[in-house]
Amino acid sequence: MVARTTRVYAASSVSLVLAAAVAEPVLAQAPPLNVLEEVTVTAQKREQKLQDVPIAVSAFSSEQVQQRGINNLRDLASLAPNVQISSVPGNNTGAQISIRGGVQINPALFWDPTVGIYLDGVYIGKMLGNVFDVVDLERIEVLRGPQGTLYGRNTLAGAINFVTRKPSGEVRGNATVSLGNFDSRNVKVSLDLPRFGIASIGFGGRIERRDGITDTTSGSSVSSLNNRDGKAARFAMDLDFTDDLQAAYRFDYTDVDQNPMHSYLTRALIPALSPYVSPERLGTVSVDGPSFERVKLEGNALTLTWKLNERNTLKSISAYREISTDDALDLDGSPLPIAHTSRLSDYRTFSQELQWVGSTDRLNYVGGVYYFKDSGATNNPQTFFFGTFNFDSRFGFGTRAWSGYGQVDYELTDAWTLTGGLRYTNEKKRIDRLLGVNFAAGSPFITLIPQGTTAEKTFSATSPLVSLAYKINADMNVYAKYAEGFKSGGFNGEYGDPDPSPAGVAQNVAETRTPFDPEKVKAFEVGLKATLADGRLQLNTAVFENKTGDLQLAIFRATGAASSIVRNAGKATTYGFELESTWLPIDALRLQASYGYLHAKYDEFMDRGVNVADNRAYVHAPKHTLNFNFDARLAETSWGSLHALADYTYTSSYYSYPFQLASGGPQYDPGSAIAGDTEIRSVGLANARLSLLDIPMGNMTGEAALWCRNVTDSKHIANSIDFGPGFGSLTDSYFIDPRTYGVELAVRW
Repeated sequence: MVARTTRVYAASSVSLVLAAAVAEPVLAQAPPLNVLEEVTVTAQKREQKLQDVPIAVSAFSSEQVQQRGINNLRDLASLAPNVQISSVPGNNTGAQISIRGGVQINPALFWDPTVGIYLDGVYIGKMLGNVFDVVDLERIEVLRGPQGTLYGRNTLAGAINFVTRKPSGEVRGNATVSLGNFDSRNVKVSLDLPRFGIASIGFGGRIERRDGITDTTSGSSVSSLNNRDGKAARFAMDLDFTDDLQAAYRFDYTDVDQNPMHSYLTRALIPALSPYVSPERLGTVSVDGPSFERVKLEGNALTLTWKLNERNTLKSISAYREISTDDALDLDGSPLPIAHTSRLSDYRTFSQELQWVGSTDRLNYVGGVYYFKDSGATNNPQTFFFGTFNFDSRFGFGTRAWSGYGQVDYELTDAWTLTGGLRYTNEKKRIDRLLGVNFAAGSPFITLIPQGTTAEKTFSATSPLVSLAYKINADMNVYAKYAEGFKSGGFNGEYGDPDPSPAGVAQNVAETRTPFDPEKVKAFEVGLKATLADGRLQLNTAVFENKTGDLQLAIFRATGAASSIVRNAGKATTYGFELESTWLPIDALRLQASYGYLHAKYDEFMDRGVNVADNRAYVHAPKHTLNFNFDARLAETSWGSLHALADYTYTSSYYSYPFQLASGGPQYDPGSAIAGDTEIRSVGLANARLSLLDIPMGNMTGEAALWCRNVTDSKHIANSIDFGPGFGSLTDSYFIDPRTYGVELAVRW
């Protein structure tokens, strides 16, 4: 690992030196040195300079979003320190997000995430369907650490804000066409209309098509796998009723109908599957089960802003979202009917927030009340071993939650600022469950959990925050912060033992009706934000420690209907260090780097009454995350400005399941899976882009670019499913996309 990291640093240093050398001729003709642009964020529900916010925040501007090819949540992977994002196993429309080791790995819709996703201030509630194209992005903010005071439940690891562009009220627009290998075709259009009375209106849309990366043999259930077929649209309208009263309506739409990633069978002790086991990513495979992923999503949000006076503003945010997400996988990755599963789900949410933002000479305050309601249902049919086990597994769920919150910043002196905040949340959770099995197609189903099995419980929590910030000078701030967060409790909608006896059914019902408790975290953080070198260098650092209690863990057992058990397993501690820097050494070169170090361990992990903390893997917690980016202006010509951009990300190895670490010793269970069998290995990935910007085209400007992602064609396994010894140690692996490349043409007016 040390040698690998050394090579990473050495290669990156050489790249930066070469970039500086290439850009040097431009310096002789360049004007006086510029400074880094001032970044504004809304991480604390009001506009602030990034360098003044006492929070660890990574911000990506619209220009960075475009040049780095960020279209959705998954594209943010490893771009911020101690942030790790993986596609849900076998599904391109859902993502597992880990921030500082806080993660939820089970994509089932009854689960709540540890990282809150927000689109223009509206909460996106679940993991499945959280990867959708966001048209007209203006900015992305990644907030690390618990955000329980201002954002509430399910942000104990952090929050990610997607902020879209406001309509300009002028005739303005752009169109982009991108063509690449695997017959990739992407078209994106954005258009603002001229202001009409009190209304400013903007439209946007994106269409993506790509052939499958994995071909299938003749007679397979689908012609290829891991293709792209989706479209997204956005409508924005701002209404200025008066100078003090405005309304903003946003509508977003996503429609995806494509085939999933292939479940590469990298391990199996089932004799019939041995011919199909391979550790490599194959170009052609055979599948017989249904394979698809379909998402239809509609979101509506209305924000009313009333400026009471120069210092006080009231805001109302009303939102309704609904999503239909269906997927199916041939889990055995072969032409044999060993393991097939589908998830057919519907989910809808309504939220209402009233917010008051104000200030006095030395006081800034934010307060509000929030209401959230959701409901959903999943039909999860499964069939195993040539149709000898066929499960009818269904669950429904719902939440009603409300909260009140407030946060105050008080300037004790011109240098010292004290911040205090508090949020109270109360929510009611419910579950409905049905489970049955038959042992031959067409035979009657045997009840394992009877229809009408329901349960509900109310949870509540109070989340405080206190921080103290000191402004050393106009360009340097330090802060210390204590914050708490919690992830809601709930019920397990997937448990099911195949024992049809009265005792087995009673156990299934009891497990379904037994709630798991909220997970809570207490976090300490000390940070420094500095602007140096006459405004050409920004350096932000943070040191943190998180203490997590009642840790929620979904432990996949692959028994019955591929069920998981859910436990508040115990306690954990994570601590680490983060560094982010941006440097403008010359006008022609912009360098960015980030590094995160994370140490994660269980303090207590109770398994059947025994503390096995030393023999359980902490999941999705890579020790090192690293990102280098440079953007060099190579030449200024009459045809435009030639730029070269390169991105390199490195993520060290991590475990994907909280299984046992050791394969021997007193705590070893030979009937349970070993975490090392599905360890995700370390990987370094490089992307590159060569662009000719600002091409003069009369009243318009153009852009032409050559791009390449995964330049080295890394064959990296990014996620896996381990069925364990009880299911023949069947292990599915999911590879990242191979090298993709193409050309992009854009015009702006």
